[in-house]
Amino acid sequence: MAERTIDTATVNLSQANLHIAAYLAKPTEPGSYPGIVVLQEIFGVNSHIRDVTERIAREGYIAIAPALFERTAPGFETGYTQEDIEVGRNYAWGQTKASELLSDIQSAINYLKTLPQVKKDKFGCIGFCFGGHVAYLAATLPDIKATASFYGARITTATPGGGAPTITRTPEITGSFYAFFGTEDASIPTEQVDQIEAELKKYNIPHRVFRYDGADHGFFCDQRASYNPKAAADAWEQVKQLFREQLNS
Repeated sequence: MAERTIDTATVNLSQANLHIAAYLAKPTEPGSYPGIVVLQEIFGVNSHIRDVTERIAREGYIAIAPALFERTAPGFETGYTQEDIEVGRNYAWGQTKASELLSDIQSAINYLKTLPQVKKDKFGCIGFCFGGHVAYLAATLPDIKATASFYGARITTATPGGGAPTITRTPEITGSFYAFFGTEDASIPTEQVDQIEAELKKYNIPHRVFRYDGADHGFFCDQRASYNPKAAADAWEQVKQLFREQLNS
């Protein structure tokens, strides 16, 4: 099948007195498409996240990446230096709240529902790094039928804004959940991956947990030194299968 052509735009998600910027990508060909919410790393909706959003659109989805730091750092976007990492971590773990993140994600879903090309009952999400953690939260939203979470740290130990760790929300997950980890990721010990898998099994959440030997944190991002082409390629195929099975049936 020929690769789809797409349109992209920056749109505003409105909720109360707040406007949140989001990057939108959708196929140009008329049709009815599932919606996917793309959840950023600590580096903002940068070129990597925009690229992922576009790749998803080319697969036949309408994809949207809301700016998760918009309340405290409108327009934030950065690279991958150690200084960038420290700034991004502060925004992610020091200035976000789970309830607000869920509200922002629901706003993105609600926006997609206003688009005539979007299938109103077919939504998924994908997140990376901090967004991988946020994807675990997003999976509890009733609209989300399929979730792909890449190397989400602190799922077993914390939640944005404080409170019980996000893993305690596992029983609330409403769809299928795929999780992707690298075995060389020092920020996510094997024991935590085991704990996540055990909780998903305990509550009978349809799931798969992928562990890539030799892969480090950020292995999917081709702009980072930790990029692992083999692991990234396999993970992308698994994501496509997940969305195809859960959102195109």
